[in-house]
Amino acid sequence: MHSIIDTHTHLCDPVFDPDRPAVIDKARKAGVERIIAVGETLADARRNLELAENHSEILPAAGLYPTHLYPDAAAEMHDFIRRNRDRLAAIGEVGLDYWAVQEKDGKAIQRKIFEGFVDLSLELDLPLNIHSRSAGRHAVELLLRKGARKVQLHAFDGKWGAAMPAVEAGYFFSIPPSIVRSRQKQKLVRQLPLSCILIETDSPVLGPEPGQRNEPANAVISVQMIAEIKKVSRKEVAEAVYENTRRLYKEFGVPPSGGREETSI
Repeated sequence: MHSIIDTHTHLCDPVFDPDRPAVIDKARKAGVERIIAVGETLADARRNLELAENHSEILPAAGLYPTHLYPDAAAEMHDFIRRNRDRLAAIGEVGLDYWAVQEKDGKAIQRKIFEGFVDLSLELDLPLNIHSRSAGRHAVELLLRKGARKVQLHAFDGKWGAAMPAVEAGYFFSIPPSIVRSRQKQKLVRQLPLSCILIETDSPVLGPEPGQRNEPANAVISVQMIAEIKKVSRKEVAEAVYENTRRLYKEFGVPPSGGREETSI
């Protein structure tokens, strides 16, 4: 089976400090060839660059989590991303969160910050790795209005009706291992064409078991569940999502060959 790329993981999280090299090794043995390490703060972004220097499997990203409603922090992050553009695989995670931010003024600040990151993505030609909890439709509408081109919607929690315009725009949806316990994710995958699906873990959260630390090795669970829902082979899913990932992240070390061909799942 083709190798897998975990397109959204928080490997900089301190929960991995005691055994991060072992976690990465376990993922490699499971068939996870590359790991896109996203961040929520400037400290995360710096840490991701350090991790990428020490672990060839890691592709670093930098972003400001949407609950950080600080324009000055967003401006700092813009500067960091511009300075490190050639070392970053993506801007992320960024986006909207209307579950955590429900007050009108807070939402307005959040949208303004998100719009700035979309503009930066277009300026630098970097993919967006997007959080859109309880705001899927709003995030998609904003992305389309701004003309965003390279887009990954991580752990999308909306309905198919909200996802469809993003599919038509050529955006991608990444599916975490929590799909095994999420009827919403299962319904979404049933509707999504395989050509727009990516794999993620969102480690250390969104694992197959609630409350247990998730790891990049669990990306294989997403592949298995998607195959079951789509009624196709795991090999077909793995090959498709690898090619999808290559299309979005090809500039950043994702080769066209699919890596190891016969890694067991």
